[in-house]
Amino acid sequence: MTIYDELVARGLIAQVTDEEEIKDLINNGKATFYIGFDPTADSLHVGHFMALCLMKRLQMAGNRPIALIGGGTGYIGDPSGRTDMRSMMTPEQIQHNCDCFKKQMSRFIEFGEGKAQMVNNADWLLDLNYIELLREVGACFSVNNMLRAECYKQRMEKGLSFLEFNYMIMQSYDFYHLFKEYGCNMQFGGDDQWSNMLGGSELIRKKLGKDAYAMTITLLLNSEGKKMGKTASGAVWLDPEKTSPYDFYQYWRNVADADVLKCIRMLTFLPLEEIDKMDKWEGSQLNTAKEILAYELTKLVHGEEEAEKAQSAARAIFAGGGDHENMPSTELSDADFTDGKIGLLDIMVKAGLAASKGEARRLVIQGGVSVNDEKITDPQQVYSSDEIKNGMIIKKGKKVFHKITL
Repeated sequence: MTIYDELVARGLIAQVTDEEEIKDLINNGKATFYIGFDPTADSLHVGHFMALCLMKRLQMAGNRPIALIGGGTGYIGDPSGRTDMRSMMTPEQIQHNCDCFKKQMSRFIEFGEGKAQMVNNADWLLDLNYIELLREVGACFSVNNMLRAECYKQRMEKGLSFLEFNYMIMQSYDFYHLFKEYGCNMQFGGDDQWSNMLGGSELIRKKLGKDAYAMTITLLLNSEGKKMGKTASGAVWLDPEKTSPYDFYQYWRNVADADVLKCIRMLTFLPLEEIDKMDKWEGSQLNTAKEILAYELTKLVHGEEEAEKAQSAARAIFAGGGDHENMPSTELSDADFTDGKIGLLDIMVKAGLAASKGEARRLVIQGGVSVNDEKITDPQQVYSSDEIKNGMIIKKGKKVFHKITL
C-alpha cells in the first residue's frame, strides 16, 4: 500500500486537487508541504493532533514538512469557525507561543538540515508595504468570490471586520512566498480552509504563470480534529502542565463507542491490518479498543513511561487493578486551612475540578460529587486536616477522579 493509499484508508483525505500528481509527489517522497498553525495559545491541543500525525507519516515516507507558525497572521485572526473577532495578542505573546509550539512539535517531526523546517510568516508579512500588497496581490482576488467562501459567509450576519477580511489574502500570500523561497509544492489544511488554500494556488498561477507547479490538498482536520480537541471544560492540551498525562489518557479512554475505531485509524500508527480486525469488536471489546487508543496517543505525546503510569492509574479506578499512585493529585498545606478546616468547594477549586466556587457549588448540589465513594450534596461540607491526612479521593461526575493529600 502506498502512503497516499494509506492516508485514504485511514479516512484522512476529504478532497484534493490534481490527485494523480499529488500521488506521485507523496508516494515518491518529492513533496515539500506546509501546514499552518496560528499561535493563539502557548500550547497545541488535540485539535492539532491530526495535522501533527500527518506530518509525521509523510516525513517517514521521505517527504519534507514545513511547519508554518502564523506569527504574522496571528495579528489578524482567522475568522473560520468564529462568531466573533479573536482577541488581539501582543508581539511578545505571539513569540512565546511560537517557541512553545516548536518544542511540542519536535516530539512528532524531526527538524534539521534537509529535514523538517519551522518558519514564521511574521518574517515576511510584517515587512510588506501596504500599497504594494494591494497592487501586487489584492488585484489577483475577486471580492465576489471571497464573499462566497464559507469562512466569510457565516460571519456576514453578525459582522465581518475588514481586518479579518484580509486573512484569506495573507494565507494565500504564505503559499506564494513558500513556493518561491522554499520550493513548497503542496499545502495541507482543514476543510474549512479550502477557500483560503485555493486562493494560494490561484495567486501562484496568476503571478508566476500556468507552468508554476502548485497543488493543494485538504484533510478533515477541523470537522473531525478540532471537534475532538474540545470538551465541556475547554481544550485538551498537549502541554503536561495544562493537561496532565493522566487526564490526556482519560480523555481518549472516554471517547464515544462510535468514534473509537475512527480515532485509532486516523491518529495512531498501528498497522491498518491490525485495526481492520477491530472493526468487528463490540461490547466490552470496545473498552479494550479505547485503552489501546488512549495508551498509543499518550505514548506519542508524553512518552512510554507516562503512558504506563496513566494506564495503571486508570485501571486502578475502572478495573480494580493497579494502585492509586499515579492518579492526579493535589497537595494541601497548612495555609489552605482555616482553624484546621477547609471547605469542599475550596478543595475542588484548588484541585482544578471547578473553575470557581460557584461552579463547584452547582456540581455538589446536582449530585455530581463524591468523596471516598460517598455522594456529597451539601455545598457547606468541610473537612479537618485529620480527615484528609490519610488521603481523600474526590469523584466528579462518572469519570473524573482526583486524590487530595496533605
